[in-house]
Order: sequence, then structure tokens, then C-alpha cells
Amino acid sequence: MTAAESASPEPAFAAKIATRATLGTRLGALPRPRVFTNGVFDIVHRGHVTYLARARSLGASLVVGVNTDASVGRLGKGHGRPVNPLDDRLAVLAALESVSLVVPFDEDTPLALVLECHPDIIVKGGDYSSATTVGAAEVIGWGGRFESIPFVAGRSTSALLERIRR
Repeated sequence: MTAAESASPEPAFAAKIATRATLGTRLGALPRPRVFTNGVFDIVHRGHVTYLARARSLGASLVVGVNTDASVGRLGKGHGRPVNPLDDRLAVLAALESVSLVVPFDEDTPLALVLECHPDIIVKGGDYSSATTVGAAEVIGWGGRFESIPFVAGRSTSALLERIRR
């Protein structure tokens, strides 16, 4: 890090990065209805930003749970994943206008995080249903709802990595 980098103030988006320890306080400041989604968000592309913008449009705030590097490895995403480390993935997501708060989770599923966030709406991509989305039954049980957002055709991290590797 250069002297200029260490002297410069933290970017404004850094305030949208929460830890599990600060999550409760941070959630209290977010307007409702609160939307929740989660994922790896390894190499953010048009499909991701479209998905997140659509998710945010469903409520007044959007909380994004982000898999830690270790949990990505346990998901079986493939060798060399994640490409970008957690801190970088959190920063890129936090810099998006549609995202209100990002928080990492290390568990194999986001269930504990969903329970902590107590969202009004839980959102996943088009290949998920309420039956296959961890936490959807709980959100629906407390009066919330599940929403599935269609994919942007031809946009995926796996396809992008395949093109880069060729």
C-alpha cells in the first residue's frame, strides 16, 4: 500500500459492509420491507447486477449474504474458486447502488443468517423455488414471501471463466 492509499479516507461504500457482530445494530437502521439474498458473487457480471437491482426493487433495502472463501470451497464450485477473495467480493457488492448491506457467512447454508436478518422477502435466482431455497420456509412462516428472479440469458460466472480460460 502506498502512502497516498493509507492516508486516503475509507470509501463510502465500506460503511455497507457488516460483520456478524455488528449485524443486529446495522439491520435496525434499514428500512422495511427488507429483502435478503445470498451467494458467492465471485466475478460480478451483468447477470449479478441485474439480479441485485431486481431484488432491491422488491423492497426498501437489500441485504446480501456472501459466502466466505472457505464456504465456497465446500460448495464444490471448482478448482481455484473463488477467484476473488472475500474482502474484494464484499467491497464490490457494497459499491453497488442496489445493495444496502453485505455480510459474510461461513456456514454451509445461510439459514442462521436468514434467521438473524429476519427479512420480509427472500430472493433467489430462477433455478430456485421456495422448496429449494434455504430459509424460505422460515420467511414464509413469519409472514414474508419468496421471490424467484429469472436469470439474464447467457450470463454466469462459470461461462465467463470458461471464456477467459479459452
